[in-house]
Amino acid sequence: MNLIYDYSKERLEEFFNNNNMPKFRATQVIEALYRKLVSSFDEATNLGKDTKKILNENFSFSNLELVRTIESTDTVKFLFKLNDGNLIETVLMYQSYGHSVCVTSQVGCNMGCKFCASGVTKKIRNLTSGEMVLQVLTVERYLREKDLNVSHVVIMGIGEPFDNYDNVIEFIKIINEAKGLAIGARHITVSTCGVVPKIIEFSDFPLQVNLAISLHFASDDKRDKYMPINKKYKLDELFDALDIYYNKTNRRITFEYILLKGINDTIDDAEKLTKLVKRTNAYVNLIPYNKTMHDLDRTDEVTRDKFFDYLIKHKVNAVVRKEHGTKIDAACGQLRVNHDPKLIKKDTD
Repeated sequence: MNLIYDYSKERLEEFFNNNNMPKFRATQVIEALYRKLVSSFDEATNLGKDTKKILNENFSFSNLELVRTIESTDTVKFLFKLNDGNLIETVLMYQSYGHSVCVTSQVGCNMGCKFCASGVTKKIRNLTSGEMVLQVLTVERYLREKDLNVSHVVIMGIGEPFDNYDNVIEFIKIINEAKGLAIGARHITVSTCGVVPKIIEFSDFPLQVNLAISLHFASDDKRDKYMPINKKYKLDELFDALDIYYNKTNRRITFEYILLKGINDTIDDAEKLTKLVKRTNAYVNLIPYNKTMHDLDRTDEVTRDKFFDYLIKHKVNAVVRKEHGTKIDAACGQLRVNHDPKLIKKDTD
């Protein structure tokens, strides 16, 4: 049976139309799922008997099994088990502007970035749009117990979202639906390490979703060494794609830049970064490194501040990201690997 959370309103309208039922039933289902948070069709008081019958015959519900929860003052990290036994992570961050959920898009990741805990485990499979929706729904239920709601979603967890493009796009449509969770498009961010063809394709996506680029290095030689994606799509090709994206959307781009001690944190690196990002309307998000199993260290605060000051002096819009979850294994993939260290051995044998 089909997982109901895999279905956007448009797909549900098509389902009801094919079954000679009015399309407005789709809106009723969406409202029951995402406003009332029903866990079965029988709980939906806005649906009639005949509608419930056909839904029960064609769709199933599912939940994520909670394996572990770790909390700090401003962050909650959830470790979930999927129906097939695979583990994924979801992070809730209490921000000054709202409550942000960081969503996983794949089980493991094939990008192999040398500083990322996700990259030590190869991709096992893509998540469906419904499995991504369930992450947001689970956090929404958690927050509603505190009379709060999810306000922002970032697709920056385990995996490369643009390596699972179609499911990610469907996921965005589902959580943006006005009759459902109604997460505003400008409150949704998708992050990619630089899958050039999908960046170009994403430039035609009608919703005004934010695009973030996991850049981290401002030269091809360093990016080649630490981010294998750069061996396929060099910086010039990446920025040509971003020019296309910006010219079509007029949307400002975010560049994520993790500061690594002695690797990408010199003034020379800052100068190269400045020249790169001035090609387009963008800002730089400087990220303190969350220590993982990799033999890398975070930049000290003095060096970080010099790097930041250089960017500001040269009129680059930049911020230093507020840290979340440093003490609770909040780096992407970190909790999953720490919970089951066999994942590393299994994927590197």
